Amino acid sequence: MLKIDTDKIINHIKRHRYIYIIIAILTFLNVNIFSDLISDWMRDDNYSHGFFIIPIAVYLFYRQRDEISFPAKTDKLGIFVLLAGTIGLIFGTAASEYFTTRLGLVMMFTGITMYYLGRENFKKVWFPFFFLLFMIPIPAIIYYAATLPMQLFASKVSVFLLKFIGVPAVRNGNIIILPEYSLEVAEACSGLRSLVTLLALGSLYAFLQLPGRVLPIILFIATVPIAVVTNIFRVFITAVGAYAISIEVAEGFLHEFSGMIVFLTALIIMLIFGSILKWIRRRFTSSSV
Repeated sequence: MLKIDTDKIINHIKRHRYIYIIIAILTFLNVNIFSDLISDWMRDDNYSHGFFIIPIAVYLFYRQRDEISFPAKTDKLGIFVLLAGTIGLIFGTAASEYFTTRLGLVMMFTGITMYYLGRENFKKVWFPFFFLLFMIPIPAIIYYAATLPMQLFASKVSVFLLKFIGVPAVRNGNIIILPEYSLEVAEACSGLRSLVTLLALGSLYAFLQLPGRVLPIILFIATVPIAVVTNIFRVFITAVGAYAISIEVAEGFLHEFSGMIVFLTALIIMLIFGSILKWIRRRFTSSSV
C-alpha cells in the first residue's frame, strides 16, 4: 500500500509557499487562456495530444525533484524571461494572437521557475518547460503555409512511385489522377497532423532514452523526414488500393485506418532509429575504451 508522508508534503509547501502562491495566482488570472487551449485540443485533431502534455511535464519535473538542491542562488535571467513572456502575453491578448499569448504564458511560468530555482537547478529540469510548447497550436498562417507544399510534395513523390511500379498516374496540383479515379491529397493528408504529435513523442523519447546532447537532437530532427516519408507511403498505398483492388477499399478501409496505421509505423520507425543511435553510441564508447 502506498504511504504518503503528509508531514514531508506540508513542510515542503511551507518552505516553498511563496512560489506556489505566485504560480496559483498566475494560473487563476489566465484561466481563460487554458480554457481556450482545451477547446482547441477538443476541436482540432492535430492537437488532441495537448491533453497529455501538462500531466507529462508535471511528472517529468516531479521525477527530478531529488536533483534540485536548496538553498540556491536565484537566476536573474529568469526575470528577463518573465518580462519577455509578460510582454508577449499582453500584446498577444491585445492583438487576439493566440500563439503569442500562450507562448508568453509558458515563458512566464518558465521565468518564475528559473529565477526561483537558480541556474544550476534549472539546468536539471529544463525539459518539462520545453515540452509544454507542444501543447500550443502553431499559428494558422504557418500551418497553412506549410500544408500546401507538403501536399504537393506528397502527391509528386506518390505519382513517381506509382509510375515506377507501372500504375498509370498523372498529377494535377495535389490531385492524383488514376484510371477511373482521382485521389486528392487533402490538407489532412499533408502529414503535418502526425508531424506535430511525432515531434512531441520524439522529444520525449529522446530525453528519456538517449544519452548525451547530440543523439537526442539527431532523433528529434529525424522525426520530420520520418513523418513525411510515412505519410507519402499512406498516399501511395491508398492509390494502389484504388487502382488494384477497388475504389470502395480506398475510400473505406484505407481511408479510415491508414492514418492510424501510418502513425504507428512512424512511431515504430522512430523507436527503431533511437535504438540504432543507442547501439552506435555503445559501440563507439566501447571501442574508445
